[in-house]
Amino acid sequence: MGLFVFLPLVLPLTAWPVARLAEQRLHPRVATRLLTTVAGVLAVCSTLCLALVMVVGTAQLPGNPLPDGWSDPEVRAAVPFEGIAGRAAIPALVLVVLACGRTLLRHVRVRRDAGRALAGLPAGPVAVLPDPEPYAWALPGARGRIVVSRGLLDRMAPAERRALFAHERAHLAGRHHRYLLVAQLAARANPFLRPLATAVSYVAERWADEEAAREVGDRRSVARAIAHAALVSRGAPAATLAGAAAPGPVPRRVAALLDPPPAPRPWPPAFTAIGLAAWTAAAGTTASALFSANATVTLVLLLKTATSL
Repeated sequence: MGLFVFLPLVLPLTAWPVARLAEQRLHPRVATRLLTTVAGVLAVCSTLCLALVMVVGTAQLPGNPLPDGWSDPEVRAAVPFEGIAGRAAIPALVLVVLACGRTLLRHVRVRRDAGRALAGLPAGPVAVLPDPEPYAWALPGARGRIVVSRGLLDRMAPAERRALFAHERAHLAGRHHRYLLVAQLAARANPFLRPLATAVSYVAERWADEEAAREVGDRRSVARAIAHAALVSRGAPAATLAGAAAPGPVPRRVAALLDPPPAPRPWPPAFTAIGLAAWTAAAGTTASALFSANATVTLVLLLKTATSL
C-alpha cells in the first residue's frame, strides 16, 4: 500500500475550491447534491483509512485481541511507520466515532423532543406554537410538518407568510435534512471537510429559497420575507435539528434572490472556474475511493495469507 494509504486523509483538500464556487456559480439543487456526495464519499474513505492503519499498526501490541497472524512482518510492512501511525490512528478513530455518534444522537434526540412537543397540537401540515419568540423550521418525518411560532407570524405580512411556508415546504419536499446530516457527519469524520459542510448548509437554504420563489412567483417577496424573518428572529434560539437548516448568510441569500434565477444545468461547463473546481473535486473523490479500495483489498489479502500461515 505504501504512502498511498494516507492519501484519503488529505484528499478532501481537493474539494475546497468547489465549495465556495458552487455557492456562487451552480444551481443550489445541483450544488447541494454535488457537495454532499463529495463530502460523504471522502469522509467514508478517510475513516476507512484510519481503520486500516489502526489494524496494521496495532496488531503487534501485546495483549491485543487481533489474531497473531495479523502482526506478521509482511502485514506491518504494508503501512509505512506502522508503529507510530497505528498508535496515532487509535485516538483519531475513537474521536471520529464519538463525534459522529454525538451528532447522530443529538439529531435523534431533538427530533424526538420536537415530536413530543407537537403531540398535543391538532394534526396538520403546519403547527403553530403559542410562543412569543419568533422562529420557524421544518420537522421531517413520515408526515413532515412546518413548525412556526405565533411570535413570528404576528410580525409578518400575508405575502411574507406565504413565502415563509413555501420555503419550509421546499425543505420538506427536498428532504434537505438528509443532505445536512450527511455533511455534518462528514465534517465530524474529517475536519478538512468542514468547508463543504458549511457550503451545504448555505446551498440547501438557497435551494429552498429558489423553490419558494418559483412557487410564489415573486422573487422580491421571498427576499423580503427572508430579510424580515432574520431581522425579527435575532436572539431567538436556533434549532439544532439537522433538518432545520441554518439560516446562512442572509444578505447573500437576499442578494441572490434579487438577481435572475440561476440556470438549472446538471454540470458546469468544463472550461470555467467552477467547472475546473468540480472536476478537481470529482478527481480527488475518485482517487480517494480508489486508494481506499486498493488498500482494503491489499490488506485483506495480506491478512488472509498471514492468518492461513
